[in-house]
Amino acid sequence: MSRLLAAALTVVAAAALAVGTALGVVALLDARPDQPNTPLISYEQAGQGS
Repeated sequence: MSRLLAAALTVVAAAALAVGTALGVVALLDARPDQPNTPLISYEQAGQGS
């Protein structure tokens, strides 16, 4: 019975650690400022006439 209890506690601890890590990663990604969406290369618009 003690092995079953130890295994169950290990599973619960591992699940809690995984959820905590996932929430931490999401919080870190949300804390980063958004990068400007400016293109590195811009092309001149060609005239429409032929």
